[in-house]
Amino acid sequence: MKIIFMGTPDFAVECLRQTVDAGYDIETVFTQPDKPVGRKRILTPPPVKSFALGRGLSVYQPESLKDAETVDFIKSINADVIIVVAYGKILSSDILNSARYGCINVHASLLPKYRGAAPIQRAIINGEKETGVSIMQMDEGIDTGDILFSQSTPIGENETSSELFDRLAVMGGNALLKTLGALENGKLNPTKQPDGDFGYAEKITKELCPIDWNKSALQVHNLVRGLQDSPCAQTVINGKIFKIHKTVLSLKTGNKAGEIVDNKDVITVCCGDGKCVDITELQAQGKNRMKTADFLRGNKIEISSVLGE
Repeated sequence: MKIIFMGTPDFAVECLRQTVDAGYDIETVFTQPDKPVGRKRILTPPPVKSFALGRGLSVYQPESLKDAETVDFIKSINADVIIVVAYGKILSSDILNSARYGCINVHASLLPKYRGAAPIQRAIINGEKETGVSIMQMDEGIDTGDILFSQSTPIGENETSSELFDRLAVMGGNALLKTLGALENGKLNPTKQPDGDFGYAEKITKELCPIDWNKSALQVHNLVRGLQDSPCAQTVINGKIFKIHKTVLSLKTGNKAGEIVDNKDVITVCCGDGKCVDITELQAQGKNRMKTADFLRGNKIEISSVLGE
């Protein structure tokens, strides 16, 4: 089976790794162009490119998939299937129809729920108890194609987006291999997605970062989990902005939203419903991430002071 693989971030690397390790013939790997990263703007290859070159695979990094040269190149491969995993570019109908079995996509949600760019983060922010991976036959809509395979998994109460990301990446690779096996054996049973609005997973932006302590303790905890490790929930402590990396739900209660009710080893903060969260890991601007207990040994945080002010 001749395969074109299209993907860019770490999530896609695991799917590519499992496909290569299973012995499938990857004709070429498409990924986004190298981009400047960090304060020094160092030109950096995407994770998929680094992995592909390490395995001796050919890599193609077009700026666009719309030019005729790129489309002709894809068609010339005569691929049996194109695998797309978090590639980050829209595929035209010419490309969608260029392979024998079309294009299949690995998506980190139980479609039709959480179509869109940030299904893992949005599921956690919204307090979902379950998520999963879906393998989809791509069409011209946004994550609207027929479902070829899906697998669910529970979301832990304290599981962060980065932890869930790692788990779903492995699940996605496993699901992809099962789908490819069924495709080869003619045993796929596509299921049409129902029509309707099932919640769109919009891209995560920095506007989400400031914690609104008027929200419930559970909502605050879910926001912190969903935005870890990037871009991170934030609040103001003693007039300075801090990234909040980890919280847990507390048994303590309080009266005023944002008020600190305990400062021993953790910073316990009252939320809008009177319940509290414990901040267990944080990061001051220009400093390293650290345990709150370590931070408190060198910094004074007064009980009854209010965060976010």
